[in-house]
Amino acid sequence: MLVNEFDVFLFDLDGVIYIGPDSLPGAVESLKRLRQDKKSIRFLTNNPCTTRKKVALRLNSLGIEASSEEVITSGWVTAQYLQNEKISTALVLGDDNLKWECQQVGIRTGDRDNAEAVVVGWNHNVSFYDIQKAAKLIHRGATFVATNADSTFPTPEGPMPAVGAIVEAIRVSTKKRPIIVGKPFSYMFTKALEDISPSARVVMVGDNPETDVLGAHQLGIPAILISDQKTNNFPSPKDFRNPDVTIPNLNGLFDSTIKIKEWISPSFPWPEHIKAGVAGIIFDKAQHVLLMKRADNGLWGIPSGHVEPGETVEEAIIREISEETGLKVKVNRLIGVYSDPVSQVFSYSNGNISHFITTCFECEVVGGTLIKESEESLDVHYFAFNELPENLLPMHPRWLKDALEKEQTSYIR
Repeated sequence: MLVNEFDVFLFDLDGVIYIGPDSLPGAVESLKRLRQDKKSIRFLTNNPCTTRKKVALRLNSLGIEASSEEVITSGWVTAQYLQNEKISTALVLGDDNLKWECQQVGIRTGDRDNAEAVVVGWNHNVSFYDIQKAAKLIHRGATFVATNADSTFPTPEGPMPAVGAIVEAIRVSTKKRPIIVGKPFSYMFTKALEDISPSARVVMVGDNPETDVLGAHQLGIPAILISDQKTNNFPSPKDFRNPDVTIPNLNGLFDSTIKIKEWISPSFPWPEHIKAGVAGIIFDKAQHVLLMKRADNGLWGIPSGHVEPGETVEEAIIREISEETGLKVKVNRLIGVYSDPVSQVFSYSNGNISHFITTCFECEVVGGTLIKESEESLDVHYFAFNELPENLLPMHPRWLKDALEKEQTSYIR
């Protein structure tokens, strides 16, 4: 039984334990059995329109044992984050519960022109004027924080717009990425587990692959999905959003026929975007290869970049090489198309994580003047294949190896 596999159970609330005013089938009985089995329980909710005490009282009213200390709300965690960052003033686009949580840790939440942070939760009365005011503060340097980024939340009438709708409006208008505190990001999970032994066997139980399952897997813990659908929606077995087991309701925790597979964290961070990339291998007459030392990370590599809207991949690599090295080139042949997530997932300082699918070409110089140093590169010159620098970008040795295999015209990797 699943119950015997774990010591600590992290539960989402909406869609797992209750929906609207009613508990879901099996929830009350299952939680009672977990208590009897001496399991540790935490309740995690991205709902910022409540407090820990109110959630505990709501669970109690449904016949579920719960204390405030076992409840982790996105509002409470956001207040903890702001306190940890020593933020003392904030414009809060949220209801009185979120403002109350912030005020409990000494944060002033009044309407201020000099607020140190903009905090986005949920309030039915948020107006376009509020969004404009938030954007103005962020442009002035205020920290952009969101309780969560859920696009919808479940109701008896079906999914309804949630915090993510407001977050996205501000993000688009400021071009700033918020610090998101709730699931699937790590801060909420870390707070939930801070008093749990590192050796404890922990599992997340939720109904949302994009928040509950993804968040658990990013932290390295297994995830159980509550769903009537028995098949996964994500075809890649390495997709972080695929649950380790799916059960229709919490009674499944005690079903001896249900087994959970082991979650083995892939050796790459979860990418939020897939982007088209290009790379160009240039040989001189002596079969030396042109490499550039990148200014952003100090590593050597083949000239490379991304495809802009309206470009073909060939146009993109010709432009990128010109911008990075000053050389004009023509494309001679395709080396390969590569999408290995281990070597082609990149994390950026702004928090974005992208997975590149890179089309690699062999190119020939037809003009221009080599620029040794630019905004993109610290150095550019040719290397013999037996004298390549050790600090190469991780995917580039494979591309260079394939480029030497002249008998092949192209590869898909």
